[in-house]
Amino acid sequence: MNDTLNESDDYNGTVPPECIGLRLDAALAHMFPAHSRSRLQGWLKEGAILLEGAPAEAKRKVHGGERVAFLAVPLVPTFSAVAQDIDLPVIFEDAALIIIDKPAGLVVHPGNGNESGTLMNALLHHAPALALVPRAGIVHRLDKDTSGLLVVAKTLVAQTDLVRQLQARTVKRHYLALVHGRVAHDGMVDAPIGRHPVQRIKMAVVRAGAGKEARTHYAVRERFAAATLVECRLETGRTHQIRVHMNSIGHPLVGDATYGKKKSGKADAGQLDTFPRQALHAWRLALVHPDGGNEMAWESPLPADFTALLESLRT
Repeated sequence: MNDTLNESDDYNGTVPPECIGLRLDAALAHMFPAHSRSRLQGWLKEGAILLEGAPAEAKRKVHGGERVAFLAVPLVPTFSAVAQDIDLPVIFEDAALIIIDKPAGLVVHPGNGNESGTLMNALLHHAPALALVPRAGIVHRLDKDTSGLLVVAKTLVAQTDLVRQLQARTVKRHYLALVHGRVAHDGMVDAPIGRHPVQRIKMAVVRAGAGKEARTHYAVRERFAAATLVECRLETGRTHQIRVHMNSIGHPLVGDATYGKKKSGKADAGQLDTFPRQALHAWRLALVHPDGGNEMAWESPLPADFTALLESLRT
């Protein structure tokens, strides 16, 4: 597979009748479903896609029959991650998807202070062809110390489809979280999330217009003397969303060094104060398979440290 698109590839053609009246970027997304509309818009802006032999704006309406031609443009953005033989807990894999049960402590993307030993490094070793897919097929992420289910796309078509599902909010992600205090009833937090106005490495609930819309549904699973096990369902997927939202209603996650409490304030809750990570686990993931359209779902049992914490609270 080449790493560029050019006029010798299957990225040329004529605008079909079903696209008549659409914007050019929308027509291209229909013609070339392997690529997201935003990626095609970028190539149009760069002048790398020609309509009738000339650059054209994304908003231009098409009339059908126009000739489309791609110049040589990068197929995927480059990234510096290298393949590493790291144990990868795969619970499902086929030609389009990999479902990972990520352990706590594993970073998803390389970055400052984590140049290697990440999920991306492991994926590139497990499936070398992912080097030709943006972000090695990763379409959403979990925080380093959050455990649980994460989907990876093995092809451009699958990745574009999953991104569209995430945007349409048809991917269902359910988490189990242990939070401080006794949560009185089920509910929903509907509050925008943006960068903390002072501590820029943190996220925070911000005023309308200053952040992105965010909604978290939560339901009580089990109550303890000083904590509550809740199931959280994401309607949106913002950075640190569950951690920020639960903290905003007075129930920060146990073990969360960034948004939680240093001490629980309860004399008999030492196990809450010593839990070494945020008590958050992505336990259920459901989506529509990019090939065939079948609805699929996976579940992951709580990891040993989370289970032990709950057992200690019960006794």
